Amino acid sequence: MSVKAFELVPAVERDLLMGEKARINIECIECCGKHLYVGTNDCFIHHFLLDEVASSKGKLSYSAQKLLHKYLGLKKPVAELRAASALERLIVLCEGIVFLVDMVTLETVPSAAGGGAKIRGVTSFCVNENPLNADPFCVEMGVLSSKRRTVQIYMVYEDRVQLVKEVTTPEQPCAVSLDGYFLCLALTTQYMILNYNTGASQDLFPYNSEERRPIVKRIGREEFLLAAPGGLGMFANAEGVSQRAPVKWSESVIGAAVCFPYVVALDESFITIHSMLDQQLKQTLSFRDGHILQDFEGKVILASTKAVYILVPLPLERQIQDLLVNHRVEEALILTEGAQRNIPKDKFQSLHKRILQQAGFIQFGQFQFLEAKEHFRKGQLDVRELISLCPLLLPASSSFTRCHPPLHEFADLNHLAQGDQEKVLRCKRFLISYLGEVRSTEVVNGCREDVDTALLKLYAEQDHESLLDLLASDNACVLTDSVPWLEKYHKYFALGLLYHYNGQDSAALQLWIRVADGELQDSTRADLYEYIVDFLCTSSNLDLVWKYADWALRKDPTIGVHIFTKRHTSKDQPELNPDDVITYLGKHSQALLLYLEHLVLEKRVQKEKFHTHLAVLYLERVLTLLPLKDEEQLTKARERLQALLRESDLYRIHFLLAKIENHEELLLERATLHGKLEEHDKALHILVHELRDFPSAEAFCIWASSSRDSAYRQQLFHLLLGVYLDGSPPGKSGDSGELEMAAVDLLNRHGEVFDAVRVLQMLPEGWSLQLLRPFLGRAIRASMHACRTSKIALGLAHSENLQLLHDRLKECKKPIFVSEKKGCHLCHNTFSEPSVVCLPGGVPVHTHCVAQRVRDSPTKRQLTNSSNHT
Repeated sequence: MSVKAFELVPAVERDLLMGEKARINIECIECCGKHLYVGTNDCFIHHFLLDEVASSKGKLSYSAQKLLHKYLGLKKPVAELRAASALERLIVLCEGIVFLVDMVTLETVPSAAGGGAKIRGVTSFCVNENPLNADPFCVEMGVLSSKRRTVQIYMVYEDRVQLVKEVTTPEQPCAVSLDGYFLCLALTTQYMILNYNTGASQDLFPYNSEERRPIVKRIGREEFLLAAPGGLGMFANAEGVSQRAPVKWSESVIGAAVCFPYVVALDESFITIHSMLDQQLKQTLSFRDGHILQDFEGKVILASTKAVYILVPLPLERQIQDLLVNHRVEEALILTEGAQRNIPKDKFQSLHKRILQQAGFIQFGQFQFLEAKEHFRKGQLDVRELISLCPLLLPASSSFTRCHPPLHEFADLNHLAQGDQEKVLRCKRFLISYLGEVRSTEVVNGCREDVDTALLKLYAEQDHESLLDLLASDNACVLTDSVPWLEKYHKYFALGLLYHYNGQDSAALQLWIRVADGELQDSTRADLYEYIVDFLCTSSNLDLVWKYADWALRKDPTIGVHIFTKRHTSKDQPELNPDDVITYLGKHSQALLLYLEHLVLEKRVQKEKFHTHLAVLYLERVLTLLPLKDEEQLTKARERLQALLRESDLYRIHFLLAKIENHEELLLERATLHGKLEEHDKALHILVHELRDFPSAEAFCIWASSSRDSAYRQQLFHLLLGVYLDGSPPGKSGDSGELEMAAVDLLNRHGEVFDAVRVLQMLPEGWSLQLLRPFLGRAIRASMHACRTSKIALGLAHSENLQLLHDRLKECKKPIFVSEKKGCHLCHNTFSEPSVVCLPGGVPVHTHCVAQRVRDSPTKRQLTNSSNHT
């Protein structure tokens, strides 16, 4: 693919060179700075001064001034010219002789005394541009002899040349290039690399020099360009390895040069320019009768037989921009990265970023979003360049202006997509994805508000699921710009989140309540009411809680009460006073009941007024349901009341008893209250004689004695048995047989609780033992078990006592000596009487000291090894 990388500019016109002499032809050229030397076929050297002239449009041309021409005094053409600027000499090859010429006067330099300034029998030579000798006033060159298969290394001085090395080659060399110690040679049939210092050689590839002219060109440090068979330009380094891919040029190449990153080749009719980076042909220029192509210090000079031209490279930036204009993104990037070594670091980084950004917009315009994103990322694009393609996305407060010169040619997305709304939508989806990725990176430093606001607007417009995530996290959305946009797309819940993030909780709640009440339409959350309740649960602003809790309670008291029951206490969330909450809930009876249940049953708050209040509410609920005859609801209400009456010990018993005293339907509750007052006889009377509910009577005994000892439980069961055996009280009708059967069942079910002897004394003499068989069997087993257990305990105690006696006898066998001179181990006073206590180890102490020690000991443990021996 073509690109304009060079322009061919005339340097020395035909008339200036030869005047009226039509037969003069150019044979060789040399350029040193502004000085151009031309060797012709009539054995003349022409010296020109070249001046660069830049037009107002930046176009470069050359003005040549002829300074001198000089006849060398020989008959054949000047074959080669090389400048040695440090010596102010030209090295000339003519008629097989190499000699020196003064660069200024063009006079031949005479031989120095004792030395020579000429080399004879030369077919070609080259100058070492990377010499390893340390003398700055000396030039090293390699010379090919016409008579021998050798390469001679000469040192060239101001007035003489000196042979320093001669290297033999396997074939006659016909072209040479020199770098350091390395010779790159074109032999008769092949190319080779030869180290003239060590003699090591490396064959490269075959080549027939008789078919076409070989090319050996040094292009860099220890790297050469060679003309290979098949029309290839091959690269080879000093080790004989090609580290670059070859370029495909013409079979009839005459000359080649490198002007990085391009390889310039000359054939009979054209100049071809290939890229060293991707090996593609980039430019072709027509050039007739060309026969010389050489590069001098980065300047590529060509010559026909009659004139000299300079191949002027266009600025890399212009080449890159031309590629981008033609949407050749990859080539532009390859050229940019390949030119890095020729551009100062700071300038390259700036240029590279801009090229990447431009490439990204080109691929964005072609809807190649993955490639575009990668280029935007590498080029560190100011994302506002991308956002600005969508009108109104940037907030009004943004100070952004597009880059100049512009990075792209698009006015907006509609212009880019040519009105295709499907393509516009694809672009917006990419923009959402890209902004979402970069918003938390350093790319958006300094423009976070612009990015987040644009992202919010895109989310709202596209009904994107990430809108809520954006607003629920740390963001920099501009409130004034975001409000109308969210209202436009009916994103009221999201707008409430934005208000909340900006500390405007009251505005958020007002908006959400309007949505929950149906005044505004937004289907974002079907559970918006529950969300509002949760929001108030966690709000640290108590004024807001008191203000909006009433609305929540009126809408659904069972859920609204969660504002108070699910509120957690923390440093940022102050605690609500339960008394204030109860007062507030006074007009919401259902919520009040739920809140009191929360305090009493869940949080286990131990306050009499809360327990009493809850019990009263339960009782009122029961009393309300009594006349309605709704048995299911009434049963549930009574169960809750009865459970509270049984489990709580804090409510005012007499107060509640007074409230239910006149309600015959609530006898079970009255029995429970009497039980709380320890009035068990009254409770059992109600259960047995008024309710005839014998299971409840038994359950009452178990409940009333649940936290007491076995004796208390036995007392209650004996009391119940007595109620059964006493029969119905005067004035009460009832079947005494039913009570007797209840007594029998009681004894048979709970026989282990009763004192069997006492029961037998209470029972009527006429009762059949067969009825009491289960009770008596259990009583006998219990008695036997108790007897046997006591015997085992007695045996164990006896055994322990024997062991202690044995230990005491062992201690008694040992004498313990006490004297008035010996002191007590505890008080250190001497003994005045023989009565002592012996501590373990046979240490005697006073008896009163031991007694005091036992009294002061926290464990009150007794000393077992005591004795009264003297």
